[in-house]
Amino acid sequence: MKRSLRTAVLTAGVLLLGSGVPAAPLASAAAAEGARVDLRVLVVSDGGPATAAIAAELAGAGTPYTLVDLTRPNRPVIDAAFLADTVDGRPRARYQAVVLPNDEPFPAGSAEMAALVAYEKTYGVPQVDAYTYARPQNGLNYPVYGGYLGSVDGVRAEVTAAGRSGPFGYLDGAVPFEDNSPTVNESYAFLSKPAAGADFTPYVEAPIPGRTDRGVLVGEYRHDGRRELVVTFAYNQHQQQFRLLARGIVDWMTQSVRLGTSRHHFAVHVDDVFAADDRWDSTLNCTPGDVDCAPGTGTPNPIRMTPADVAHATDWSRRRGFTLDLAFNGGGSVEHREENGGADPTADRLIADREAYRWINHTYDHPYLGCEQDVSTVPWKCAVGPDGTTKWVSRAELDHQIADNQRWAEQAGLTVRAGELVTGEHSGLRLLPQQPEDNPQLAPSLTAHGISWLGADNSRDPGQRPVGSALTVARHPINIFYNAGRVSEQVDEYNWIYTSRAQGGSGLCENLPGTTCLDAPLDPATGYTGHIVPLETRTALGHVLSGDPKPHFIHQSNLAEDRIGYPVLDGVLDAHQGLFADNTPLVNLPMSAIGAELRDRAAWDAALAADRVTAYRIGDTVTVSAPQGVPVAATLPAGTRIGTDGEGGAFGEPYAGTVSGRVAAGADGTLVLDLPAPPAAPAAHAPGVAERHGPPPRTPVPAGVARPVPYGAER
Repeated sequence: MKRSLRTAVLTAGVLLLGSGVPAAPLASAAAAEGARVDLRVLVVSDGGPATAAIAAELAGAGTPYTLVDLTRPNRPVIDAAFLADTVDGRPRARYQAVVLPNDEPFPAGSAEMAALVAYEKTYGVPQVDAYTYARPQNGLNYPVYGGYLGSVDGVRAEVTAAGRSGPFGYLDGAVPFEDNSPTVNESYAFLSKPAAGADFTPYVEAPIPGRTDRGVLVGEYRHDGRRELVVTFAYNQHQQQFRLLARGIVDWMTQSVRLGTSRHHFAVHVDDVFAADDRWDSTLNCTPGDVDCAPGTGTPNPIRMTPADVAHATDWSRRRGFTLDLAFNGGGSVEHREENGGADPTADRLIADREAYRWINHTYDHPYLGCEQDVSTVPWKCAVGPDGTTKWVSRAELDHQIADNQRWAEQAGLTVRAGELVTGEHSGLRLLPQQPEDNPQLAPSLTAHGISWLGADNSRDPGQRPVGSALTVARHPINIFYNAGRVSEQVDEYNWIYTSRAQGGSGLCENLPGTTCLDAPLDPATGYTGHIVPLETRTALGHVLSGDPKPHFIHQSNLAEDRIGYPVLDGVLDAHQGLFADNTPLVNLPMSAIGAELRDRAAWDAALAADRVTAYRIGDTVTVSAPQGVPVAATLPAGTRIGTDGEGGAFGEPYAGTVSGRVAAGADGTLVLDLPAPPAAPAAHAPGVAERHGPPPRTPVPAGVARPVPYGAER
């Protein structure tokens, strides 16, 4: 099979104090009188990565927010009129939560900070201190008094009992901090204990170096009629420790009543099933039989799964409880039978095990379906006619590849979901630099065959776009090469691509934007398990933790011979299982459902950007207005029902301790949601926990105590 390398609110939920006793939610006169609270978050940024990370989490989930950048001279002034007003005679809080870069980002005596304090007290609005120094003003001791300030790279933090019973209940407990480089400080933290008498509930703690006890990384400080979530470690939006805690931070600030939704998606497509993939030649540094080798160079030695490989895949899938999507080329089996006296035991075993998998049409025999390729040179180029115009693969060939593969599947008894297609190498779609536009014959062929969802390469074509009747579904390539069935081949090709010319590599890493060269070639004996597998696992897991629903893809060659694909897949599954509670499973959707999710997200995000969505809460009722045809995305407490009295039935599906989903608004574009009654609260705080009244004292900073510094700054 010829391939070419393609290198991806007013009522809080239950909160627990240190003793485990539920705390009464903070309320106000305005709350009792039924003020309106808009479902929108105010993010006040100092330009640093912590507030940017929280804003990215909100944006990724489709939760509306307003950003005020303190570094911009033309920013709005945060005053009472900015924060609240009156609508239809009813007091309105314009923001359900406030995110600040630290606990006091304004100068001493600031009128803006005073306005925020008054607003939070009046409407019961919580505040997140995105990254702040530990000090008595936020309920903690200074870290120099028995705590710690410094790097926490590689530290294993833990969610406390209060955190597991509260906003971080979707985690199993461990919060490991990354340590990706021994020469770079990746995370900095202030570890400390709650101050004496402070009403402070630790949610996430880490060991204090040199001591047997633990210090706070995340906790809730209740004081002066206000609630603050205090975060004392530096992070950016890509770091695993933030990705693990981001959901809980947002749940806490919104009291799990918000627009937008996010889940952990992981789907894996295995391309070229029934076909064979050409093999990398470690001497020629190219792939004989494919377009990266000069014509006639080398001897093709293709890689194809055996019946034993199929048995292993089936057993693995069932044992892991994870369904693979097999993108198949029926012509590969037809060719194999023609060359082997009608026998194809691999196909026989795949067909016998067909119910263990989902099946995707990958064209009949995997040709390139864009321009006609001129392979007389490396790299190839598009062939042109006498008039200089591009020669395109014909409509007839496109129709044959789609329809004949579907017919072959029907004869084999495979259940193929109608409307899904992945062309070989995502061909037919534009491919820079050789083919800057789609094959003009692709769109009409897709429409004629009723294709609704078309696979695309996320590294080249990440956005969803229409092609005829289809919308694209971008797929993340896992950097396990299609032309490698053995570890030695994978490492050799990896070294060729990712080492400089001076180190004996191709130098591609020196020329490709965004690509970094290895310091030295990987060791053939340890490079795969020691470098490639951890890196690819971390990358794929990062997509999962960010809520990205796009599927990942590998190739059938990676399930053959040394079966080099499994360590990465196992790495993702094991890591997720070890980090998250049973109420937060991986969601493995078929391609059509992923496409629909991407479509609905895009429509929702466009409606938010155009300010065509409004949502607010009055008491236990949420009202949302959205454009017709745009499903409303929301995350709400378990027990929420649709309609004023819940007559529309239960809302959403359980996930991560809440319910979430998308539901169409009514004919007038309005959706009403009935929240469950809050749990009864005790009459008083837990014994021994004092309430602080009045503004916190301005305790001077002891000599030698450092203020917070931005992530990545020199220390």
